[in-house]
Amino acid sequence: MCDCCMNRRGFLGATAATLAGAAAGLAASATEPAPAPSFDPARAMDLGGLKLRVLPVFQYVTFQKREKTSWKSWSSINTQAAAAEEAQRIAKELAALSAGADFPLEVLPLATVNSAEQARQLHQTDYDVVLLYPATGGADLLRACFPPRPDRDLLIFVRHESGPTYYWYEAVGTRVLKKGTSEEIARRSIKDHGGPTVHDVVVDDYADVRWRLRALAGLKNFVARRIVALGGPGGKYDGSAPKVAKDRFGLDIISVSYDDLAKRLAALKKDQAHLAQAEKWTTQYLALPRTQLETGRAFVANSFLLYRAFRDWMREHDATAFTIGSCMATVMPIAETTACLVLSWLNDEGAAAFCESDFVIIPPGLLLHAVARRPVFLCNSTFPHKGVVTVAHCTCPRRMDGQRYEPARILTHYESEYGAAPKIEMPLGQEVTLLDPEYASGRWVGFKGTIKANPFHAICRSQQDVQIQGDWKILQAEARDSHWVLAYGDWMRELAYAAAKIGLTWAEI
Repeated sequence: MCDCCMNRRGFLGATAATLAGAAAGLAASATEPAPAPSFDPARAMDLGGLKLRVLPVFQYVTFQKREKTSWKSWSSINTQAAAAEEAQRIAKELAALSAGADFPLEVLPLATVNSAEQARQLHQTDYDVVLLYPATGGADLLRACFPPRPDRDLLIFVRHESGPTYYWYEAVGTRVLKKGTSEEIARRSIKDHGGPTVHDVVVDDYADVRWRLRALAGLKNFVARRIVALGGPGGKYDGSAPKVAKDRFGLDIISVSYDDLAKRLAALKKDQAHLAQAEKWTTQYLALPRTQLETGRAFVANSFLLYRAFRDWMREHDATAFTIGSCMATVMPIAETTACLVLSWLNDEGAAAFCESDFVIIPPGLLLHAVARRPVFLCNSTFPHKGVVTVAHCTCPRRMDGQRYEPARILTHYESEYGAAPKIEMPLGQEVTLLDPEYASGRWVGFKGTIKANPFHAICRSQQDVQIQGDWKILQAEARDSHWVLAYGDWMRELAYAAAKIGLTWAEI
């Protein structure tokens, strides 16, 4: 990513050259111009992200044989030798887990405890989640391993068949964990995840560990994320949405004005070097395979002036997300184009960019972006019928899988017949995840689908018919808001797990 994507939260990664450029910019005096953003569609998407810090803990106790009485626990891990062998097994498994993670993850060295005092000392470590291996030992020792901070999480891994059976494979669900009921979930928040439940237990399968860690990493990179809002924040059909986004999710919304945009664009239009660069970038973008220009080239070149302004704001405010309100009539006379193509580019580079400044849908979009680690498409919904629903908007990303560019026709924005907007063709049969929030109420509907067609109706340019997986008739009544978000892949487990941690009501079709 370019230097303007840098964020102190580390959400977007950077190459060594970009880091050097950013450092030089920070060291420059106030009179020196900031480094200009660099557009390069050939550059790999780099989402980076704050690493989820995992503290693995192996819990066991030893026993002395006694005659004519019960003297040991379930599990063969009753001696120092057996414990040493198990610790080596866990270390190898953790190395494989870390190597196979395609999300930001840091697994700390394995800690071994056999007393409650040792366990309590562990919590002086800086971590996000404890991954506990409770082979043997009593409930007091087990509970001492639980994170004392309510915004920290716990996963419990017990063995049935993947190695020596653990004692806590028997007892973990009966005495020490909450049940994860809807009433318990309703009391949670970003500051209090409610403590461990039976849903935080994994038996044998590291794939089940991995998707839970991915969900927690996504949650870490969602909460308190900073977003620039051109024209200020809003909420379609729910004016409370910006306040809810700040209070409930800790989102840091930075408002910037159209007056400032007009001044920035006026200065850029006088900058002959940047105008020439915009023309080169236009040629570079239009040369991408399967790109067809069907609007004025000048609209695309003017979009790069907007791109520069948006990127500069993100860099200046240390933000990794962007949204624009009044993105039709207000921006067009100022920019002499539309913002549609610019938002598509920002998403393709790894940022999260949305039209309409709708903070009903932006929080689900940011969480989906952080979990899936690929672009999300903010789209208008339609009425589900015969198992199909059409989604459409004029700002669709092209790198929906995080790598390749999908075919695109660069047309005008539909309602205005002006500017530049991409019509993206998604692969037929592609599995997708969609989120539909119930206004700003904290109730999110999620469902999966597959791309059935890429029609060309008289609606927003990028449009897909989605075959709904599940009881589509339920969706007719469940659909509340006209804005949904869509991402390639199946992320239902991760989203449900993350949503429950912060007290959202999750409704799955």
